[in-house]
Amino acid sequence: MADLNEIVVFAKVVETKSFTAAAQQLGLPKSTVSRKVSQLEERLATRLIQRTTRKLSLTETGQAFYERCARIVSEIAQAEQLVTDMQSTPRGLLRVTAPVDLGSFRLAALTAKFLTEHPDLHVSLDCTDRIVDLVDEAYDVAVRFGPLTESSLIARRLTGITFRLYASPAYLDSHPPVNEPDDLAEHDLVAFLPSPRLATWTLFGPGDATVELTPSTRLSSNNLFAVRQAMLAGAGIAYLPEFVRCDSGTTEFRAVLPAWHGAKGDVFAVYPSVRNLSPKVRVYLDFLTEHLPLPDGNP
Repeated sequence: MADLNEIVVFAKVVETKSFTAAAQQLGLPKSTVSRKVSQLEERLATRLIQRTTRKLSLTETGQAFYERCARIVSEIAQAEQLVTDMQSTPRGLLRVTAPVDLGSFRLAALTAKFLTEHPDLHVSLDCTDRIVDLVDEAYDVAVRFGPLTESSLIARRLTGITFRLYASPAYLDSHPPVNEPDDLAEHDLVAFLPSPRLATWTLFGPGDATVELTPSTRLSSNNLFAVRQAMLAGAGIAYLPEFVRCDSGTTEFRAVLPAWHGAKGDVFAVYPSVRNLSPKVRVYLDFLTEHLPLPDGNP
């Protein structure tokens, strides 16, 4: 099997036409350079370089071998430069996985903005509620809701999420006002039920006020977009994470009981390792940390 060290040394000797100069450029003892060339000739069972006291010259076989070796050495140098460039400039394909709801309502638009700032990057955004194995499936980053399960992966908190009560202006204008949580009993309610834990609405008010409701809903769905659309169509008051408001005009939504808020949670970026973290992952994490939190004034 070819020894790349021997090939690199041989090519450098030919380029410099000197064992001494080759040793200096490679940072090796002259004896090591001479030995590497001799070992290469022994392994190939042929003379590659004719040595005299005054100069070196290639044999016919050596010339043919060198022409091919020079291409190999050049490609190795180009490969190393490519790695260096990729480690200094964000480029290439970034594979991201995120929950369907967060990906649809927030990450897709943010990632589009991210790409305008990094023209050498491409992003594959896989929106799925399945817990993806980042290592086995070759993903760079997963964006996940907390709490996280124990694992060897690295997690960075990106932002918090808060559930709030929302309704369309048309619905609120045609129904009794909601001044206190007890008033919700007089209203149609729309529930987002991806899991049993959201069957109860917990509301936190001024001071230490806390109310837990088990709403009697006329419409429920495990799909956040469906609940949001039903709420916008006037189906009733919905208990939703505040990020669903990001792509809507202010006239479409109206906060109900704005002094009260629901359950809170966290959003994390998860990735395999902090060691030799690639620039593309680093800049994406920094971008999400800065832009994923909702802007001020988005209730």
